[in-house]
Amino acid sequence: MSWFESFVLGLVQGLTEFLPISSSAHLRLTAAFAGWHDPGAAFTAITQIGTEAAVLIYFRKDIVRIVSAWFRSLVDRSMRGDHDAQMGWLVIVGSIPIGVLGVTLKDQIEGPFRDLRLIATTLIVMGIVLGIADRLAARDEVGGKHRAGRERKTLRELGVKDGLIFGVCQAMALIPGVSRSGATISGGLLMGYTREAAARYSFLLAIPAVLASGVFELKDAGEGHVSWGPTIFATIIAFGVGYAVIAWFMKFITTKSFMPFVIYRVLLGLVLFALVAAGVLSPHAGESAG
Repeated sequence: MSWFESFVLGLVQGLTEFLPISSSAHLRLTAAFAGWHDPGAAFTAITQIGTEAAVLIYFRKDIVRIVSAWFRSLVDRSMRGDHDAQMGWLVIVGSIPIGVLGVTLKDQIEGPFRDLRLIATTLIVMGIVLGIADRLAARDEVGGKHRAGRERKTLRELGVKDGLIFGVCQAMALIPGVSRSGATISGGLLMGYTREAAARYSFLLAIPAVLASGVFELKDAGEGHVSWGPTIFATIIAFGVGYAVIAWFMKFITTKSFMPFVIYRVLLGLVLFALVAAGVLSPHAGESAG
């Protein structure tokens, strides 16, 4: 991998990680369209450490508060009813599904799941799901001609059951094209949470999963055509761009709909299907050397 490739892929990772459009799919597609080797699951996982560092800094006050309360709740019974202490446990509970499936499906994640036809399918299907969830949320917020608006849930109403459902939604993002934020936010909206609550828990829930995945894949960073230097460079680029994107996105969702992302996902999936069907792209473009 050249330094230019690592710069472009780091930029793509930073731009797409927090948007509900799938960073892993865009890394795969960028390589395929450019005629580069597939950067692979290891490169993706490690560069995600950069974007997750952006989450740690952006949500640093929330994270310090949650971690502090959780540790205190281990020795102080009176703290166990504290919202922040409960959030610590809920992040742990919600991380179980992706941890189990990530290890179980490792070979599929690095192989069959990177087929461009599967990516096109997940882009379209999950785009439609996000669109439905967004419409339901908007209907609750504004109400209707003969129906008053309905108040949506906040994170203070999050329990173990919903935390596990969020976790299962996050685990679906092991398939490129699904989108970690897209799946968890869609799940949250369908369960009746506000856009801001669903997005905030989605980002907090991703921290242990992404960091664990990145550390786990460190051993493979120097193998194949991807070396340590370009990987680290891409990770730094992803961090800087990712921080700017998350700050913008958290403001965007307070007043705007997810429909632009829905339309983008569906159109990209259709274009990808057309290119594969026309023979312009191979479903396994770049994989032989990836």
